[in-house]
Amino acid sequence: MLVQYKQQQLILIAKEGVEANRSICKMLSMAAGAVVFFAVALSAATSGDTAVVEHTFIVSQVRMRHLCNDTLVTVVNGQFPGPALEATEGDTVVVHLVNQSPYGITIHWHGVKQRLTCWADGAGMITQCPIQPNTTFTYRFDVSGQEGTLWWHSHVSALRATLHGIIVIRPRSGTYPFPKPDVEVPVIIGEWWQRDLIKVDKNFSIGGSFDDNPAAATINGKLGDLYNCSGVAEDNFVLDVEPGKTYLLRLVNAALFSEYYFKVAGHKLTVVGADASYLRPFTTEVVAVAAGETIDVLMVADAPPCRYYMAALANQPPVPDPQIPVFISRGVVQYNNIPSDAQNCTEKSPLMPEMPDQHDTITTFYFHGNLTGLQQPGGGHPLLPQVRGRVDERLFLTLGKGSMCTHNKTSCKRGGSNESFEVAYINNVSFHLPETTAVLEARYYGSGVAVEQLPSMPPRAFNFTDTALIPVVPGGKMEELEPTRKATTTRRFAHNATVEVVFQSTATMQSDSNPMHLHGHDFFVLAQGHGNYDAGRDVRSYNLVDPPMKNTVQVPRLGWAAIRFVADNPGAWFLHCHFEFHIAMGMATVFEVDSGPTLETTLPPPPSDLPKCTR
Repeated sequence: MLVQYKQQQLILIAKEGVEANRSICKMLSMAAGAVVFFAVALSAATSGDTAVVEHTFIVSQVRMRHLCNDTLVTVVNGQFPGPALEATEGDTVVVHLVNQSPYGITIHWHGVKQRLTCWADGAGMITQCPIQPNTTFTYRFDVSGQEGTLWWHSHVSALRATLHGIIVIRPRSGTYPFPKPDVEVPVIIGEWWQRDLIKVDKNFSIGGSFDDNPAAATINGKLGDLYNCSGVAEDNFVLDVEPGKTYLLRLVNAALFSEYYFKVAGHKLTVVGADASYLRPFTTEVVAVAAGETIDVLMVADAPPCRYYMAALANQPPVPDPQIPVFISRGVVQYNNIPSDAQNCTEKSPLMPEMPDQHDTITTFYFHGNLTGLQQPGGGHPLLPQVRGRVDERLFLTLGKGSMCTHNKTSCKRGGSNESFEVAYINNVSFHLPETTAVLEARYYGSGVAVEQLPSMPPRAFNFTDTALIPVVPGGKMEELEPTRKATTTRRFAHNATVEVVFQSTATMQSDSNPMHLHGHDFFVLAQGHGNYDAGRDVRSYNLVDPPMKNTVQVPRLGWAAIRFVADNPGAWFLHCHFEFHIAMGMATVFEVDSGPTLETTLPPPPSDLPKCTR
């Protein structure tokens, strides 16, 4: 069944590519040729051998109609969301990207460890220059040591709003450490935009505009029946279920702006994984999915046969933070063979779950605090003993907003004055994305990008979570803390160093949470808390027994989170907030990891077809 599905997918992609552009026939024939090979490879994989999973991604612009408007969107293979990438642990993935859009494009394989393949990480101007219009590039990487749900998305500007899709990595043994599901279902929470996403990103990079908002929330590209066009409701995503069967819902938050709460009326959800790592199972009625995060949950179809809404609601901090509209989407869980006498079921709308308040930021705090790693047979994760021991590098990183003077002036009025503009920062430095050379190329060749070392702590200590700092007003308490500077910051780590990072969310000009994502490494989330981090007090709360392993940590609103990781993957790895307005405004940096002493721990040279910058 799986082989047949993937054969059809590859044939479809090949046909679309030939029709779209005859000039790329050679590449597409390679992809079509992979159909025969792919069936053989998958057959071999069932006996324990690894396979090559090969796709062709054609990036182009198409018009899609929602809310009575035709919108020009940038997508892969004409799909929103884009095609699923399915593999078995240990497989090699090859993706031929053909850029027929008018924009430079990169694809980031969010959460894939990219062991010795930093060149394929797809972070624009960090690991590569964008793939220019009417050109091609092939990504190659392995998916080893990971099982579960990840996702892929564009990493240039805000285009990932429509350029994204799910990655599913299944266990080579064929068995999960939880009851085997009967059906696996991707549930991608996203947003529908009717604005020019390039301009949206540009607006935020020069100070932000909370008038730039999506038009709707989506589930698997469907807006849902809470939205309508001239009285005609938008389509719902519909999941047909059979009583008694177990469904593995693979949740992905692909939204640019928000964390989402997810519920299914009449059903409980058992959390079993996050960010392609297994978790100790626990049952809940509500799941909190941070921007960029993936959560795997089991749902048993054990309710009376009927129709039930699944709903995704965006949360946000309360006033005095700037407010955006309420975004919610819903789909339908629909039982097969509903009894004919169930009139209350067939004649009425599906049952709607009771959602948390949009300003509830406590539910997500406790949800993420419940995540613990699954103790597998043979002991815990092999890196746990190292992170329990000596820490080689410690960073205390404050996450907030400040301001810079317009026209490169050294002094100006602040507090919302038009003489200054807002930026986001880490330790009061707002990240400057290079324009002519990618950071990894500059590091590899020894020149091309001027960088500064990321400070290990903020320039001054204050009450980071004082809510009096939120309002942006002339003469406000925040005004003296606003001055911020721009730089391309990096922090370099020796190979195999153990690194501890404490992220501190602040109330500087806002009090939002911060979903911090690290490329190229998973990390252990040791603890989280509200208020200001206090090492003397809070280290005692560290979970060094069974911490969850993640690639994205939700740093709580007005709180902190502590992580540790082993810097064992050479390269230049982007660290950033996954809210698009935060990354566009500069809440980012780069972690550089040295090569080790052997060939197996040394970063290889770049591929010969690595895209070149043209700016």
